[in-house]
Amino acid sequence: MDLLYPVKKCLAALRGNRYAWPAVDVVLPGHRHFHLIGSIHMGSRDMAPLPPRLLQKLRRADALIVEADVSGDDTPFANLPTFADLETRISEALLHSLRKVARELDISPAQFSTQPLWQIAMALQAAQAQRLGLRPEYGIDYQLLQAAKQAQKPVIELEGAASQIELLCRLPDNGLALLDDTLTHWHTNARLLQQMMSWWLQTPPPETFTSLPNTFSQPLYDVLMRQRNLAWRDRLNAMPAGRYVVAVGALHLYGEGNLAALMR
Repeated sequence: MDLLYPVKKCLAALRGNRYAWPAVDVVLPGHRHFHLIGSIHMGSRDMAPLPPRLLQKLRRADALIVEADVSGDDTPFANLPTFADLETRISEALLHSLRKVARELDISPAQFSTQPLWQIAMALQAAQAQRLGLRPEYGIDYQLLQAAKQAQKPVIELEGAASQIELLCRLPDNGLALLDDTLTHWHTNARLLQQMMSWWLQTPPPETFTSLPNTFSQPLYDVLMRQRNLAWRDRLNAMPAGRYVVAVGALHLYGEGNLAALMR
């Protein structure tokens, strides 16, 4: 038995020839139609503007649903607590890996000294994406939010930025596992970003896909992916009749316990 068959089947459904972007449609009883999009939170210049057919879907929708409304200027990282020097909080081996990646990105590790460990991981991931030519203003959800505002469509948040920060702050050991996974799978994450970019840039999209690498430890995957997918499923299942465009991080639509499968 091919253990990857469910993953491959979902990939085929998401990235078949029906759409020129990673998406899947879910129809629930009560005349509720959801167009789930595999978003990338930072994109490249050639990922804008969004495909005309996608913008048409948004104009016909009753609302845009996103993880968090990132269209404002407020930073979600304000008023975070500070911590003891980094050297006292992580192992020598992890510190060595952090310094190596910082040199690769041409940034000073000193700027991370008193930050939460999960925030350091997020900052490194954002810097890696920028090194690959990605920018927040070309992110798929950001572009959708701008288009929704122009079309005067309601925007519904699945979580909101404040809730996301609260979740990260509750990670065990202040997010040590997230920093460890980020550094351990550094080059795999770069390839994964490039692969997800290609899903928005290739026309027509490819017909076959390989399984995606898992760059989270199992406990972290449970918190950041599975539990959030379950909460989002409940939120979406409670929506009234209507048509909705839903933009979530692309990884939430793949693999075991993906959002589309849970909704069905």
